[in-house]
Amino acid sequence: MTHTYQITGMTCSHCAEKVKKALEQVDGIQSAKVTLDPPEATLTMHHHIPEETLNEVLAKAGDYRLAIQGHGAHADEDGHGSHGKAPEAHKSAHQGHSGHGNHAGHGGHNSAHGEMGHDHHRMMIADFKKRFWVVLVLTLPILALSPMIQDWLGIEWQFAGDKYLLFALSSIVYFYGGWPFLKGFFDEIKEGSPGMMTLIAMAISVAYFYSAATTFGLPGESFYWELATLIVIMLLGHWIEMKSVLGASKALELLVSMMPSEAHKMEGDKVVDVKLENLLSGDIILVKPGEKVPADGIVVEGESYLNESMLTGESKPVKKGVHEQVIGGSINGNGSLKVKVEHTGEDSYLNKVITMVQEAQKTKSKMQNLSDRAAKWLTYIALSIGFGTLALWLALGKDFVFALERMVTVMVISCPHALGLAVPLVVVYQLPFRLKMACSSETGRHLKKPGKSLLWF
Repeated sequence: MTHTYQITGMTCSHCAEKVKKALEQVDGIQSAKVTLDPPEATLTMHHHIPEETLNEVLAKAGDYRLAIQGHGAHADEDGHGSHGKAPEAHKSAHQGHSGHGNHAGHGGHNSAHGEMGHDHHRMMIADFKKRFWVVLVLTLPILALSPMIQDWLGIEWQFAGDKYLLFALSSIVYFYGGWPFLKGFFDEIKEGSPGMMTLIAMAISVAYFYSAATTFGLPGESFYWELATLIVIMLLGHWIEMKSVLGASKALELLVSMMPSEAHKMEGDKVVDVKLENLLSGDIILVKPGEKVPADGIVVEGESYLNESMLTGESKPVKKGVHEQVIGGSINGNGSLKVKVEHTGEDSYLNKVITMVQEAQKTKSKMQNLSDRAAKWLTYIALSIGFGTLALWLALGKDFVFALERMVTVMVISCPHALGLAVPLVVVYQLPFRLKMACSSETGRHLKKPGKSLLWF
């Protein structure tokens, strides 16, 4: 059996990976696929697992929980959810993300939950954005007051108490801007799986506390400007990542919104409006001028131009006449058409595209997996080399302050700024690319014209 649960508390791809690992360790769960937006986990189970058990596991992994009962807690793929249903079912399941509609029944996604899922993600984006701009503004005076930067520029801006002002500004940067990474560090340590958050937290903490010590009497150079720039870069990376994930989800919502809710079914000489899910293969439907085609089919009467740009990438309206194929979701022009329905429900073109887009959202690229493993090993390497540096200089007869400064330098430098940006940028590039390739593949199969694609991605 397969269930889809809504998850709260995830803020980045690393959170999604932690949730995935935690759920896969639960006895009875065969596999887990976790997406950040929509924030949900699709679980394949050998037997039913109580939500209380899942919540306990999620709580141990971090500040994660299943969505509140009555707010779209989970959807059943075995006949009660949106997967494998008609596009209208998809529409009902996903309309909640835009605040419309309500999919009744066991585990349906309703509007309350959709708003909660998206609102939570938008709140996190706004939070990272605010932290980024605040830290960026504070970084400018930190750079101007840092002795090393002044030496590089050949200037000298010193005044009474300047080092204490530098300490105060850097403290705000560390505790306010660095809080998401410090929180992530504690979650990773509690889980026993150090990764990118541990690496970042280690670097900024070593830089901050060592610099604070130099401010209040310890001989040595401060690392305040390295601390500030590192936090700025990491906040920017996470902000970019979260925005890209939200944009991909909006693309899915646009797909879902392309299907009308009703169709004009021909019953002899009469036209009867029916729900989309009540259409059957072989039914004759009337498509009036300006309306969306409600199902895949063959034109049996009439002639018109159809706008398929959102489906196939074709920029110009395509002329359709008798015996020609039309795609559900395309927009009719000025003529009326009678269409014999060929594909409905899970067999329809748009439904297949939606399913493939959902699968693409749940798939992590090889580059992301590699970066996750790299962050873990870089943490071990950085700690080993840092303490090794301290031991080596002490063994060579240098005093503790000298050796400590070298150790701190190694640990700060070992936190790879590039990797902190690489992971989010991989998400920015790879997710839309995978969505486009999935849709291009389905378009080619449907139209028998390889090379067509959903160009709006």
